[in-house]
Amino acid sequence: MTDIHAATIPEGTRLSEGQRIVDTFTAPSKTFTDILRSSAWWGPFLVLLIVSIGFSFAVQQKVGWARVFESNLHQSPKQEERFAQMPAEQAANAKALGQKITAVIAYSYSVVVLIITVVSALLIWVTVNFGFGGTSKFGQIYAVSMYATLVMNIKYLLAIVALFAGLAPDSFTLQNPVGTNLGYYLSSDLPRWLTLLCTHIDLFEIWSVILSTIGVAVVAKVSRGKAAAAVFGWWIILVLLSVVLAS
Repeated sequence: MTDIHAATIPEGTRLSEGQRIVDTFTAPSKTFTDILRSSAWWGPFLVLLIVSIGFSFAVQQKVGWARVFESNLHQSPKQEERFAQMPAEQAANAKALGQKITAVIAYSYSVVVLIITVVSALLIWVTVNFGFGGTSKFGQIYAVSMYATLVMNIKYLLAIVALFAGLAPDSFTLQNPVGTNLGYYLSSDLPRWLTLLCTHIDLFEIWSVILSTIGVAVVAKVSRGKAAAAVFGWWIILVLLSVVLAS
């Protein structure tokens, strides 16, 4: 998929998909400039698909969906109490169904990311174009967002390594599998909303937001300050909304 900007980019500087992926980590401006030529995003999606399936397989083998479901249930006292009040057979059937749903969601994580990225990219695109005078296309902002999420794969690769290295299954949580954020180290006695909020103070999540800021500035042709206002602004709003809904 190309646009009118392709003609302004010399042939020798056009990047392959592999180069775009590598440059996202080493020279992000090169990748985001190349998005002006092509807003394709199949590369980061393929990486996401492979890593998410690998992570789900590792969880299935080393933790098991029954234990994952029980851990999730324990984090929701009201739901746990509801299960405790059910007849034994009904509770067992409900838990078996819950385990299957948990597995399906885990293996479908890449699709969930696509949907979430559509929402966040749309919000950023509207803000930067109509609020800050940007000139980007939605597809370009979406491609920037997808490439920015590449760094999140490192977190789940670390989780896979930890699981196969012998991470205690009882200490594993699907939503926060590895200690790259403040929430991972907080006591379970603290309010749930605080723990959820602190899980977003995450090395890779913040790195991803910074990459998005760089990319939006490039494709929308606005200052990095304006790009940061749009990207960080919506990130903070969406994080607060997710914390409120989860709590």
